[in-house]
Amino acid sequence: MTIRPRRSVLYMPGSNARALDKARTLPADGVILDLEDSVAPDAKEAAREQVVGAVKAGGFGAREVIIRINGVDTPWHADDLSAAAHAAPDIILVPKVSNSDTLELIGRRMLDMGTNHKTRIWAMIETPLAIFNILPIAAAARDSETRLSGFVMGTNDLAKDTRARLVPGRAPMLAWLSMCVAAARIHGIDILDGVYNDIGNPDGFAKECAQGLELGFDGKTLIHPSQIEPCNKAFSPSPAEVEQARKMIGAFDKPENKGKGVVSIDGRMVERLHADMARRTVAIAEAISART
Repeated sequence: MTIRPRRSVLYMPGSNARALDKARTLPADGVILDLEDSVAPDAKEAAREQVVGAVKAGGFGAREVIIRINGVDTPWHADDLSAAAHAAPDIILVPKVSNSDTLELIGRRMLDMGTNHKTRIWAMIETPLAIFNILPIAAAARDSETRLSGFVMGTNDLAKDTRARLVPGRAPMLAWLSMCVAAARIHGIDILDGVYNDIGNPDGFAKECAQGLELGFDGKTLIHPSQIEPCNKAFSPSPAEVEQARKMIGAFDKPENKGKGVVSIDGRMVERLHADMARRTVAIAEAISART
C-alpha cells in the first residue's frame, strides 16, 4: 500500500518571494503557492511569474508542491492554468469548483497543452452549490482526463456564502464536511480540511485538528507556519495506535486465521475490516517515518 502523507498543507502567497523560499524548508507535507486570494489584482501577473519560477527551480524536497490558480470566472484563469500546467507542479488547485463541467473543461485544456501526466487536479469545495453537487464532482475522478485526485475545503468562503457562523466545534458545517468526506471516499480521492483562522489560539486549533481527523480528513490546510507541527502531530498515528495496528495485522496473517472474518485479540473480537484499517495506519506511519 503506497500512501503519501498530506497531514499539513500550508498556503504561501505567490507574491511574496521570501515566503516561496521559506516554503522549501518548512516541515509541512505540502505547500500551496497561491495566486488567488492572497494576491492583489495588480500583483497577479508578477506572482504568476514568481511562482512558476519557484516551481521550475525546485528544491522543495519531499514536500508536495501545489499551485492554486484563479477561478474560471476570472480574467487571470486562462493564463494561470497555462503557466501552471507548463511548470508541472504535483497539483494544480482550482478554486470555487461548483460542478463537474469545470473539471472536464480544465482536463481537456491540460490534455491539449500536453501537460506532464504527474500533475494532478484538486478542487476547492467552497460554495453552497458545490455541496449539493458533491457526488458528481467527486465522480469526475473516475474520468482520467480530469486528473481529479483531491478536494480542499474552503470553509471561509462557505461561511461567507451561507452566512453560517464560524464557531468552535463548527456545528453549522458538520453536515457539509461529512458529505464531502463521504463523496471523496466513494470515488477514491483525498480530502483536506479547511483553515483555522485564529492563529493566536493554539488550543482551538488543536481541537479543530482532532475534529478533522475524527471526521475522516487526510489532513488540514494551514495559514501560518506555527500550525504545522501541531497539525502533523494530530494527523500522525501514535506509537500505541501503530503497535495495536501491527498486532491486528499479525493476528489475521497467522495461518490458522487466514480464512477467518473475526478473531479475538486481547479479549476483544476484531473483524477483518479492522485489519484492513490497520494496514492503512501502518502504511501512513511508515510513510511519515520515511520522510523524517
